[in-house]
Amino acid sequence: MQTFLEQAEFLSEQKNTHMTHIEDKVIYGGVDGTRQAINALRELRDMLKGKHAGKVSMKWDGAPAIFAGTDPRDGQFFVAKKGIFNKNPKVYKTKADVDADTSGDLNTKLNAALEELPALGIKGVIQGDFLFGPGDLATKKIDGTPYVTFHPNTIVYAVPTDQAAELKRAKIGIVWHTTYTGASFETMKASYGVNVAGLKKSTAVWSQDAMLSDATSATLSAADTKRVNSFLGNAGKLFRKISSSTLRQLETNQQLAQLIEQFNNTYVRKGQIIPDSRRHTIALQRWITEKFKKEKAKRSSEQGKATQQRKLDELMAFFDKKNTASLIAMFDLQKNIVQAKLILINKLNSISSIDTFVKTTKGYQTTGQEGYVAIDQLGGDAVKLVDRMEFSYNNFSPDILKGWDQPSRN
Repeated sequence: MQTFLEQAEFLSEQKNTHMTHIEDKVIYGGVDGTRQAINALRELRDMLKGKHAGKVSMKWDGAPAIFAGTDPRDGQFFVAKKGIFNKNPKVYKTKADVDADTSGDLNTKLNAALEELPALGIKGVIQGDFLFGPGDLATKKIDGTPYVTFHPNTIVYAVPTDQAAELKRAKIGIVWHTTYTGASFETMKASYGVNVAGLKKSTAVWSQDAMLSDATSATLSAADTKRVNSFLGNAGKLFRKISSSTLRQLETNQQLAQLIEQFNNTYVRKGQIIPDSRRHTIALQRWITEKFKKEKAKRSSEQGKATQQRKLDELMAFFDKKNTASLIAMFDLQKNIVQAKLILINKLNSISSIDTFVKTTKGYQTTGQEGYVAIDQLGGDAVKLVDRMEFSYNNFSPDILKGWDQPSRN
């Protein structure tokens, strides 16, 4: 049987437009989703212990998303945004197509892609993220080291200048992560991974493969393994305490699940750890109540006010004695998943081949990668492993300068 890491080339057949944070599989995925989250971490632990071979994908903090390849309808080369999967697929085959639909930085990047990517000889359709476009590369000295940098979003990627010859010759940089196959855009199936080695070489394109092909240098220590095992053991015990009907209710009530995630994210945005789970559950109920009271107050008609009150009453009916107890255990389970995840992320960060920083008003600070992607063996679903206390906080923090904050984007 393949492990979830060995299945990395067989992503869900759905289009790759959104992935769930691994701890949020507990909120959205019900019993199976919770099992998948725990199993994915076990498999990653085993891979880093050398028990089996496997691949993990690194999430690059690139933008915008780009699709490129051959239009199955007419065999012509195209580039596209996510509108490729619209009912009427939006693809660009000429400069006029790009100019008619885009402007500014996006227009510059898509036109450069349309000009340079045909040289790669792309077969079928592949998806990636822009790392840089024309004019985005810069030379910076960080902590005394001269780098060639690019800054597409939150993270500043930096390659020492003496190792950046290929980078400096390139006009665009793209990290490829998903391959699509099918007779039409509407029926295409996604598989995680792109055979970058199979693409033709072009000095104008700095193509990167998102897959980590070798994690042998990131072997977990005995101490780290013991800690991961402890957190996963706790997660398993807590899982058995949670009523399956509670998880089913959350799985079928996506509005409530989304509200729970939103409330949890209020702590992430502040860089804070979720407090005691019992207090957190009480605070969640208060937060939902206040949220709908505000919505009710905005309504001018009695009917509108009654509608908001009815929505609130329906949501709050979930918080009976059994569900509340299960919710407390669920938050504790999420915390253990997060703790195990962070140990594994830190180990994977140690094998990164590129330096990463964030830019503040006071200079540059070292940071980890955006995160990693794993595929579990039960559902074949892609999940994100992100250090949200670091990356997500940086992403929301006004103290961290983003790539789009400056005209040069670096």
